[in-house]
Amino acid sequence: MNEITSNDTRDIILDVTEKLIYKSGIAATGMDLLVKTAGVSRKSIYRYFANKEELTVAALQRRDVRWMNWYRSEVGKAQTPAERLLSLFTVLKAWFASEGFRGCAFINTSGETGDAQDPVRLVAKDHKQKLLDYVRELCAEHGAQDPETLAKQLLILIDGAITVALVMGDHSAADNAQCMARKLLDL
Repeated sequence: MNEITSNDTRDIILDVTEKLIYKSGIAATGMDLLVKTAGVSRKSIYRYFANKEELTVAALQRRDVRWMNWYRSEVGKAQTPAERLLSLFTVLKAWFASEGFRGCAFINTSGETGDAQDPVRLVAKDHKQKLLDYVRELCAEHGAQDPETLAKQLLILIDGAITVALVMGDHSAADNAQCMARKLLDL
């Protein structure tokens, strides 16, 4: 009836891990807190994940898929290629105003790792590459002469807006970044 299957338990562990890491960071998310918050035993966690690092990586990979699907979906509602490029920032502004906004989980967790080859940092790098690829795709649809360079510039505006919104509490950072994007796009 209401039995928790293995996949359900794994999903609960990943959900709780992601929420705790996004809220407080990797270092502040200890195994005791995970056990208590998820309502599972330590043994259950280790049945699915060899260690905290593996669990963290899996939680971040799930967040990457979900966040990218959400972002693509929201930005994709704009009608024209130019509107989609500007929507990159409109969508961010709505996210900034949402309850529980704590910036980019990938920037945040990268800041907790010192080694560029750390698995957490590699997940973050992969996420940013996917975001860059998506922005490049939008730039190409728009007919940009150099979609690669333009996408890199827009990625800096995206990540800059996210960081300013978090650190300064300034949701208008998305508007400011969009204004700069308009200049880059000659709109």
